[in-house]
Amino acid sequence: MPATPQLRIVIVAPEPLERDLADAHTETELERSRSLRIGLIESGYNIVAVLPADTFLTERLAQIAPDMVIVDAESQARDTLEHVVMATRDARRPIVLFTNDDDTSQVGAAIAAGVSAYVVAGLAPERIRPVLDVALARFTHEENLRRELADARTQLSERKVIDKAKGILMTRHSLSEEAAYSRLRKTAMDRGMKLAEVAQRIVDVADLLI
Repeated sequence: MPATPQLRIVIVAPEPLERDLADAHTETELERSRSLRIGLIESGYNIVAVLPADTFLTERLAQIAPDMVIVDAESQARDTLEHVVMATRDARRPIVLFTNDDDTSQVGAAIAAGVSAYVVAGLAPERIRPVLDVALARFTHEENLRRELADARTQLSERKVIDKAKGILMTRHSLSEEAAYSRLRKTAMDRGMKLAEVAQRIVDVADLLI
């Protein structure tokens, strides 16, 4: 059996409920939450904190820097999830939601907001590890795609700036396109700068002189 990755997990959950043996609903929710945490521990995961979904969540997650965030919620799932998504917007992490709320109308919005897995009720402890493995793999795949898209956009933006700078040099110094490009490259090499940075400075100066 392969070793379980020692992921540092933060659970975001509502404030602890007061036990009321006469309240079957509360007892069910408490038991589900307890089973989830036992399942995580038995699967070898490291629960580093259990946090409420309040206004300090962003700062707390930044301090702890967990590998994964698990949302343990029921009737308040949507509100709790919104807090978590906002708290991880600038420092993205895999988010897995465990809930007993069988209203799946929010699943699409949750996935679009960055939730890697949305698990509704009935999760046996022995299935926790496969669910988290899939969620982590999905998050990693999506982050790679996100980076590739960002890189492609950056390259496209830089190419546009370089083309604009070449055009300025061609017009003002009567250079061919090849000569303008060579001048850009030489300037970048002489000054230890990226070609796009030199091009952007030329464009900025040209804009000031208009």
